[in-house]
Amino acid sequence: MTPPIAPPEVPKPHAKPKRPIAEEHLDSWFQTVSLSYLLSHNTDALRRQDVSAGYFVAEQAGGNLVPALKPWRERLRDKGFSFEFTYKGEGMGNVAGGLSKGMDYTHEVRASMLFDLGRLTDWRPLAGWYLHGIVMNREGRQVGWDHVGERNVLLTEVWSIHGPAAARLADLYLEKSFLNNRININIGRIAITHTYATSVLLCTFMTMCSAPMAIREPAGWSVYPKTSWGGTLRIRPTRDLTLRTGIYRIGPKPQDNTGWAWGSETATGIQTPIELTWEPFIGPKKLPGHYKIGYGHDTSPYPDLIGTIPAAYAGSVPRHADKARDTFYIEADQMVYRASGEHQMAGGYVLAGFVHNTPSNSTFANEFYVGTSLLGLVPGRPRDRVGIMYSYYQLSPRLTYGQELRQSAGMSMGAYVNAPQTHSAILEAYYGIPVTPGLVVTPEFEYVMRPGETSVIPNAVLAGLKVIAAL
Repeated sequence: MTPPIAPPEVPKPHAKPKRPIAEEHLDSWFQTVSLSYLLSHNTDALRRQDVSAGYFVAEQAGGNLVPALKPWRERLRDKGFSFEFTYKGEGMGNVAGGLSKGMDYTHEVRASMLFDLGRLTDWRPLAGWYLHGIVMNREGRQVGWDHVGERNVLLTEVWSIHGPAAARLADLYLEKSFLNNRININIGRIAITHTYATSVLLCTFMTMCSAPMAIREPAGWSVYPKTSWGGTLRIRPTRDLTLRTGIYRIGPKPQDNTGWAWGSETATGIQTPIELTWEPFIGPKKLPGHYKIGYGHDTSPYPDLIGTIPAAYAGSVPRHADKARDTFYIEADQMVYRASGEHQMAGGYVLAGFVHNTPSNSTFANEFYVGTSLLGLVPGRPRDRVGIMYSYYQLSPRLTYGQELRQSAGMSMGAYVNAPQTHSAILEAYYGIPVTPGLVVTPEFEYVMRPGETSVIPNAVLAGLKVIAAL
């Protein structure tokens, strides 16, 4: 006999609004499950605590450093304004191999804001509308560039391909749910990787946040703090399936490093991502899993990565015409044991993924990763988290071919290129320690194989520390 299905939750009239990092709660269209029916007939109430909130890992801090601010926060929240101030600092040093020994430091200071427009204005038509905003400062240098000789894969999270900015405007978008929380939309300036191909688990790793590098590198995927004009629609057809799709205007990433100069941006095309997520709960302990399949089509014209063809080969080696770029990805994580609670982060996970881009015009043709994120392995430290990740990167075969042609002709293969580039791999490990509510300290280790995607530079060993603090 199938147990009765629990009715959907009814929000309390004055319930605490969602935090700036979270998506609006989404109810299913049909009170049934899809593939999960083959695994378990149990109800799945735990799904209401979703692990797929997105990029922001400051929540690992688990509270605030200044609890005296709580009454003030609550008064502001009741009037329609919520906020977070966070600091994230990363110091990574190359201790062996690479180009040279040395250390670089980066940091991010971020203010995240959430405006409940209905409460702020007390105007009924705006009830349920939220405005999200993020302003940040980023400074520092990239250890991969300075000391390792790796310029394609970022070895720290905070230093992005967009460089430093004193006060950069990142996300600024509206959010609203309709039809009794069965449709959720957001529209405005959004980093696409806040919504697609990401998870809290991925963002516990420096090299994988906010999405795998093969997703972040193509210009068609705007990566935090770079944003694009556009929006996403979310629905949950059944209790274990979530569908996301949207449309975004795409332009070159180096434009407008501040995030404020919207008028200076140019558009090259549109990106139309779509992602389907299956979220089963397996076994009597209801171990959650998240299985994603996604696709993105960028209509922008991208050139053949073969680059300059030497005159000696001009008649025999054709250049491909500019064309659009496609991205396909699959990602999966599965809890394998439960510890320290009933929520979806209370346990150990295994995770893996694969990304494929159009090979002729994408720097990364393929990426594969596999790893673990384990909680409470050390006796007496139930909230410490250990992560290990292996990631493999294959560059575009057309890029490699063009470099081989120029090398044979005695020409430069390109800036910072010392041999035809083919592939690289990184082994990353961390140990996250919640020191006190609002503060997490994480020792980090990375072993970079084939820096620069060649065998010329020795493999590099890096060690460092990441600190996340929430005011």
